[in-house]
Amino acid sequence: MLQVITNTNFNEVISSDKPVLIDFWAAWCGPCRILSPTVDEVAEEYDGRVVVAKCNVDDADEFAAQCGIRNIPTLIYFKNGQAVDRTVGVVSKADIEAKLKALL
Repeated sequence: MLQVITNTNFNEVISSDKPVLIDFWAAWCGPCRILSPTVDEVAEEYDGRVVVAKCNVDDADEFAAQCGIRNIPTLIYFKNGQAVDRTVGVVSKADIEAKLKALL
């Protein structure tokens, strides 16, 4: 199940005891719309093992700035509350899965 990141709940989400994947996106971003179904698939397939969340940079601008988001889409991988990896741009499902498997 996907979670939605806001400026008020991000600490709770990233401090999960499971690995966390956050998709930083915006409604006006074409590449974000291309990547979104892939992130949704990963969320479904890794449900219970990984927390997958989406962060609309227009709605959660404080958190996006805190994470140093300069381009979207950006995927950031968290473990134990710390960012451990990131990708920028459209990436394949295999690339996302490889990064998640390394965190499990």
